[in-house]
Amino acid sequence: MSNEHAPLLAHGVCGLSVDTAVCGMGGSEGTGEASTPNAVPRKLNTFFGVIVPTVLSMFSIVLFLRTGFVVGHAGLLQGLVMLLVAYTIISLTILSICAISTNGAVQGGGAYFMISRSLGPEFGGSIGLMFFLAKVCACGVYVLGLVEAILDIFGQDPVSSSALRVLPQGYWYTVLYSSIVLLLVLLVCLVGAHIFARTSFLILLVVTISLLSIYISPMALTTPLNFLISHQGPGNQTLTYNASYTGFNGTTLRDNLGSSYTVDYSTGKVMSFASVFAVMFTSCTGIMAGANMSGELKNPSAAIPKGTITAVLYTCIVYVLLFILASSTCERTLLVQDYGFFQRINIWPPFVSIGIYCSALSAAMCSLIGASRILHALALDQLFGFPLAPAAITSSSGNPWVAVLYTWGLAQCVVFAGQLNAIAGLVTVFYLLAYAAVDLACLALEWASAPNFRPTFQVFSWHTCLLGILSCLVMMFVINPVYSSASIILLLLLLLFLHYRSPTSSWGYISQALIFHQVRKYLLMLDVRKDHVKFWRPQVLLMVANPRSSCQLINFVNQLKKGGLFVLGHVKLGDLDTLPSDPVQQQYNFWLSLVDKLGVKAFVDLTLSPSVRQGTQHLLRITGLGGMKPNTLVLGFYDSCTPEDYFLQDPAFYESEEAGGDDFGVDLPSLQAHFPPVRHVESPRWLTPEEYVGIISDAIKMSKNVCLGRYFFQLQGESMGTKMDGAERIIDVWPLNLLRPGSTSAASVDVCSLFLLQMACVLNMASRWRHARMRIFLCVEAESSDQGWVVKEETFRELLRKLRIRASIKIVPWDSVVQLYGQKQTQDAELGELGLMRPAPALSEDFLSAVNCLLMEHSAQAAVRFLYLPRPPTHSSQSQQYLSQLEAVTHGLGPTLLIHGLTPVTCTEL
Repeated sequence: MSNEHAPLLAHGVCGLSVDTAVCGMGGSEGTGEASTPNAVPRKLNTFFGVIVPTVLSMFSIVLFLRTGFVVGHAGLLQGLVMLLVAYTIISLTILSICAISTNGAVQGGGAYFMISRSLGPEFGGSIGLMFFLAKVCACGVYVLGLVEAILDIFGQDPVSSSALRVLPQGYWYTVLYSSIVLLLVLLVCLVGAHIFARTSFLILLVVTISLLSIYISPMALTTPLNFLISHQGPGNQTLTYNASYTGFNGTTLRDNLGSSYTVDYSTGKVMSFASVFAVMFTSCTGIMAGANMSGELKNPSAAIPKGTITAVLYTCIVYVLLFILASSTCERTLLVQDYGFFQRINIWPPFVSIGIYCSALSAAMCSLIGASRILHALALDQLFGFPLAPAAITSSSGNPWVAVLYTWGLAQCVVFAGQLNAIAGLVTVFYLLAYAAVDLACLALEWASAPNFRPTFQVFSWHTCLLGILSCLVMMFVINPVYSSASIILLLLLLLFLHYRSPTSSWGYISQALIFHQVRKYLLMLDVRKDHVKFWRPQVLLMVANPRSSCQLINFVNQLKKGGLFVLGHVKLGDLDTLPSDPVQQQYNFWLSLVDKLGVKAFVDLTLSPSVRQGTQHLLRITGLGGMKPNTLVLGFYDSCTPEDYFLQDPAFYESEEAGGDDFGVDLPSLQAHFPPVRHVESPRWLTPEEYVGIISDAIKMSKNVCLGRYFFQLQGESMGTKMDGAERIIDVWPLNLLRPGSTSAASVDVCSLFLLQMACVLNMASRWRHARMRIFLCVEAESSDQGWVVKEETFRELLRKLRIRASIKIVPWDSVVQLYGQKQTQDAELGELGLMRPAPALSEDFLSAVNCLLMEHSAQAAVRFLYLPRPPTHSSQSQQYLSQLEAVTHGLGPTLLIHGLTPVTCTEL
């Protein structure tokens, strides 16, 4: 776990490596806060670092400028329902935040750090960027709300003759004022989060005094008040409304209980439950303000849960009391037509104005700082490469000033919306999506049942996480289906982009834990006793001595597996008793990197053994789990050919060596150096003929099918980058035992012959062989007197029809070959009468040469040939003879697979 807080390895997603020196990170090597938490002093405690910014972010504009908007349009009952729904959603999310933040050390980046370290870089990066955009938009909302409050007092009004109303109004003036306010926010944020955190406490005191004045005012103002409210209507006409403040009044409360959705005077649109809830929910989007300050907290794992829960409870009580107060003292017209009505009914209106300015300004600064910290964390992790690289630069005090500038620039674009209510829906959708992602992270950790997920905060379950996700998604589409769909599509695009372009992280992937959990469950359900021939597929163990000379065979078997298990096996000679440690464990990364380079879907299984034969026995017995165990052993051919070095032929193994290693620290030179050079002619062999044939015998005794591959270094078009559908390829199948002519009757098709046909069909179904032509050769004695081979040919055609094998049948007369076999049998019989009989009859060189010529004559143009592999001899003394016979028959043929099948694999029924 030493690399738990390390950034992503190697390169960035844009294909450009990020030079940490250029990014201003000096000697930190790009780890920044994530790996060197002591580089930036942590000064903030729970109150100043979590409670204060969270409360201020949740009060923001809605507290003073949108309470009347919500109660006036929705009424008290629906307003309380909105509060209940909103606080239920954020409460469920807070439970997830508390669980994740108390499960380990939380570094800079807050919500992004928690999501990325829980779900991995793809989800973390995409959600982190979405959450960053949400904070940017929220900053724009707060700035626009502040300008709206300023214009309510100082903006020019044709009805009022006040000397204070000197500021001209209009869209471009609003943008100008917003830009000035945003510039002020930028200057404060450039000073640093620590000074802001200290000043925010003073701001909270001011806001609290303003709130107290609002609560006290109805008790002091006991007489009703009437107000004349004017707005600029369509066609430059002025709309005037008479509104009243009644004080605490039962009739006023009854009138305000129900909803009455009307036109919003700031946007000119008719409001609804969804649009009002979208505005109201912006008051709940500050729950992560404390989490976003995690890089400055002394003890984030303890401060974030305590501070966030305390702040949410406090704000919930304040909002409920304000809703009741507004609906009990003000007529609906006042609430709907003047969003700043608290100033009109306050004992001293400047109290409210100061509270609005302070809360809006602090919320804007908190959003700007929180967004910049998220962007800074994204830059440190190098998820988006060069575009975000400058955002990793920090000042000497640790303030990410470049990230602050990035955020300010985007927030400046947001203020061009001109109206708070116009972008409230978008902000709410972004936040709900971020909250759903936090719930998803906690749910995934809970479902993965990882032993290391032991949060000290225990008040949560997978039910709360799932309910939080569903609540967020439902409310997203209730608020605005278009924004919701667009945000989810953007999230998926970012997710795919990071999945295919980002390097591997050292944080751990929740997907791996979930996959492990599910695979284990399904492996237990995969019962070998329920196997059926209809669903048989090859599950291959390919023994590889040196991949330099075996890559073509590896690629070929990858096409032959038909979605089944494919394992590369290797035996390292040695005895663990004489070694200080297991040398096999150090080799896995190199073999897995080889699999990645070749682009094959294979597992790797290595073992240490005194002999290759014993090691192969180990792998045949223990490779796989449950119903996923190899049923077929594939070996390279044992001959005297000098192997070729595939690493010198494939550009993937010798080009772009300067491009760096893979995501697991294995570069190309290391990969090449790990695997030894190919064997020379004079080099000693680690495997004797007796041991090689013994491996074949062992596999047959263990009921495994056996395939021997020869000349596959000549096979072209099997590498990963080759695009080929096999249109010009030919697959030749010789399903009968050519070394035993007595058993080659067309009617005597045994299990081995059917297995051979099945393997050829499997290859013909592979992507690069699907259009290849398959030919089946039947050897017959055409000169025989009974001419029974004609009937047997029809029998074989009927068999192919039942097996649904599409192939052309070629009849090959081989009377002359059979005669040579018969002569040898006669000689062996004479030797037997003289008492000179050998343990098993040997085949004459003439016969073997004739079989080879027969194959060369008819299969010279084939891309690959499937031949019947006879059983190996029982006596080890005949191993060399057995191999010599196979070598003579296949000499010069080209890519050939000799197959001995034991498993019934064909089915003619449904």
